[in-house]
Amino acid sequence: VERTSLLKMMEISVAEAEKRTGKNAVNMQETYTVYLIETRPVDAASEGTNPVPDSLWRRYSEFELLRNYLLVTYPFSVVPPLPEKRAEFVWHKLSADNMDPDFVERRRVGLENFLLRVASHPDLSSDKIFYSFLTEENGWKETVFETGFQAKADSRLKALNATFRVKNPDKRFAEMKHYGDELQSVISQLLRVRARAADRLYGVYKVHGNYGRVFSEWSAIEKEMGDGLQSAGHHMDAYAASVDDILEEEEHYADQLKEYLFYADALRAVCRKHELTQYELEMAAQDLTSKKQQREELATGTIRTFSLKGMTSKLFGQETPEQREAKVKMLETQIEEGEELVKERNTECEEFVKSAWVDIERFKEQKDHDLREALISYAIMQISMCKKGIQVWNNAKECFSKM
Repeated sequence: VERTSLLKMMEISVAEAEKRTGKNAVNMQETYTVYLIETRPVDAASEGTNPVPDSLWRRYSEFELLRNYLLVTYPFSVVPPLPEKRAEFVWHKLSADNMDPDFVERRRVGLENFLLRVASHPDLSSDKIFYSFLTEENGWKETVFETGFQAKADSRLKALNATFRVKNPDKRFAEMKHYGDELQSVISQLLRVRARAADRLYGVYKVHGNYGRVFSEWSAIEKEMGDGLQSAGHHMDAYAASVDDILEEEEHYADQLKEYLFYADALRAVCRKHELTQYELEMAAQDLTSKKQQREELATGTIRTFSLKGMTSKLFGQETPEQREAKVKMLETQIEEGEELVKERNTECEEFVKSAWVDIERFKEQKDHDLREALISYAIMQISMCKKGIQVWNNAKECFSKM
């Protein structure tokens, strides 16, 4: 069934960011940033009416809470990532301070992108908690905690942290997890190279400002050549100053790559959760086999595996028939329950695989499209930068020709 995503019915934006000061949980004064979420129905715009959008403020920590809830509730989905909490892969002129206006602005764009990603996702977009995150300023947190997602998260986390080994791993998921590792490594390297290049580029551009200073000083001692040198100097100054805008625009493409750096984590999380469902199925099956073996041993009176129980019964005499019968009865009940559990775990595992694979395929298409677009745009930006550089030198050449 084709479901309509929320984005087809509602316009969503994170319109602005605002710095606030207040007391935190331990009554300490703190400065934090809040973000204004605006929503309005899509049909209002198409009908020509332009109502004032509904709006509410949210902190970054509330976005984190929303994402954690989605991760637990939709374990088979590649949940879109949030923009970074602290700036990473920064070149030296870029502030790593999370209160820096440029960083806050980039984060605002990233948070809006996160909401748009969730709102266009086939499963996540119809979630009631997500809808109330966008539309109910008060009481939203309580609603999230009432879902009991944290208890589920804690028990799953313990299981994920336990060093379990799946006996029969699903090859597709193992390969996808490995791909997630590789993708993260490649994008990290790409971002490091880009940060190094930005540092060098910044230096090269700024040093052209020295041409400007020297031409200006030189023009003062020349009569015929003075004006030309002075004008060429201005062009060099403009060239040196243009790098700030260039690198700011570049940062936008770096953020698009960073999104996929964090997406790789979300992809691996789905693979780890599949391992967990597979592990739970294997454990249930193993437990059932061992119970059946115990029943067989009691029925035939032979003990196939060495056990302390076997030794004590040899030393201190056999159990009475009544005791044995009671044990058999108890095992019968446990075997019945075990068979139910294995059936349940099997269904759970099959459903997980089906849902997860559909979402992984959807994600792969999205990733290929987005990264291709980002790389093309980055190349176009570099071409435009080079053209501007050529223009500056053409202008300088004109100045020199008129001398």
